[in-house]
Amino acid sequence: MGKSTSPYPRLSASATGTGVVSHAGSVLLLRTAEKTGLTDALSVALSPWRKPLSRHDPGKIVLDLAVALALGGDCLADIAQLRAHPEVFGPVASDPTVSRLIATLAADADMALSAIDTARAAVRTAAWSAAGDRAPDDDIDEYHPLIIDLDATLVTAHSEKEHAAPTFKRGFGFHPLCAFVDHGGEGTGEPVAMLLRAGNAGSNTAADHITVVKKALAQLPCDPGYRVGRTILIRTDGAGGSHAFLEYLTKRRLSYSIGFGLTDAMVTEISSIPQDGWTPAYDADGQVRDGAWVAELTDLVDLSSWPAGMRLVVRKERPHPGAQLRFTDHDGLRLTAFTRQHPPRRAPRPRTTPPPPRPVRGPHPERESHRPGESSAARIRPEPGLARHRATRLRTRRVDPDARPARAPRPEVGAETAAPAPVVDRRADHPPCPPHPPQTRRPSTLGPPAHPRPRPPQRATRTDLTSINPIIRDEREMSSGAVDPDATRPCRAAHRCPTPDQRQRPPIRNRSGRPRGLR
Repeated sequence: MGKSTSPYPRLSASATGTGVVSHAGSVLLLRTAEKTGLTDALSVALSPWRKPLSRHDPGKIVLDLAVALALGGDCLADIAQLRAHPEVFGPVASDPTVSRLIATLAADADMALSAIDTARAAVRTAAWSAAGDRAPDDDIDEYHPLIIDLDATLVTAHSEKEHAAPTFKRGFGFHPLCAFVDHGGEGTGEPVAMLLRAGNAGSNTAADHITVVKKALAQLPCDPGYRVGRTILIRTDGAGGSHAFLEYLTKRRLSYSIGFGLTDAMVTEISSIPQDGWTPAYDADGQVRDGAWVAELTDLVDLSSWPAGMRLVVRKERPHPGAQLRFTDHDGLRLTAFTRQHPPRRAPRPRTTPPPPRPVRGPHPERESHRPGESSAARIRPEPGLARHRATRLRTRRVDPDARPARAPRPEVGAETAAPAPVVDRRADHPPCPPHPPQTRRPSTLGPPAHPRPRPPQRATRTDLTSINPIIRDEREMSSGAVDPDATRPCRAAHRCPTPDQRQRPPIRNRSGRPRGLR
């Protein structure tokens, strides 16, 4: 039996058991994290922030905090409810350990959040792949897109926390912006991205909406790159109806359905719509919604400053009992508007008549090896029996006499004579060459020339056999006594020719410095 590598203990449910534990419903969350690989993915992603001799894994600490939030906790100290049940959650880190880990991750918040988001995206891909045809991204297209809802919420802070500020509803806390994937009528929203903001953050801040959309798209397994196409639909309320946010969605070619604020001029145009211009409204299930009608205002108002292709739709409906009408409402009906960008339908390809058949061409006179006046060779039918047998290397006898064109009979063996070669006079075709002009030669005469060439002066011959080397020549003259050594003419190359005294070799000395042969 293999040993379990999960950081959480194994539990078994039995009717005869006597032990009872609380928070048993959280076991479903723990087993889901194990089956999808979230436990291992967080451990690997947060391993750079783990100290060498630490006992608790940073990935398990973060996962324990997420489970504590799911059980109703709202601060780090609420992890104590997990620490009280080690038989369910295993060893849980202490409050100082959790505080130190959060401080370490906050010191490098961008890298830590990026690592956690990468792990979440990989786990979501595995989970949606295991879901098969029940996955949210199964069989999505332009007309059945994957819906991402953006909405902000308020989180109340009971004390002075970091970035806590007064809210627009006269509260105190935070104002995060969240993104959820819609699972349809049979499921709930799946959170994919969240942006933490101060309590006084604006509701219609375009930069925050763009950041949340980028994070949400990065979490989708179906995101092939920057352009995801019309298969993704972004929905939000009137807070997202800004020029910058709509231009960003248009640039990324995303479908959208976003609330739009009506002006007095638009309300005036709405009042001019005839009664037959309104059509019944339908709900998400395709059923007619009682007391609601819709009409399109795209051609009635000026939308030149908005992105191209945007459509403006207005809805009027009866308010529910107790609702307070606004100044923009008309005839006791509440008016709401939203913008959308419907994907254009592909126009059918125009039907074209097929081209006329080409005229049948006959054999080319130069390519078929015959001339226009001659008859072409007979067509050869394909005969598989004409192939040689591999074993005998002989042709089979299945030869059709009609398969070859008719030829003249050949003469018998021995009666063949070589035809005489035709005599061709090639010179008859060319005119004769003209005679060459006579060459004029210089006449030659016998005897000496009239004007003899001058001869160069002859050099005087040397009678003495002496060496041209001045050194050897001087030694010979001094040894014979013919020349006085003191009256000897200095050598022209005195700087190169040493004197006889200088030509004496120095005595060879031994290692002690004395000449050899001396003791």
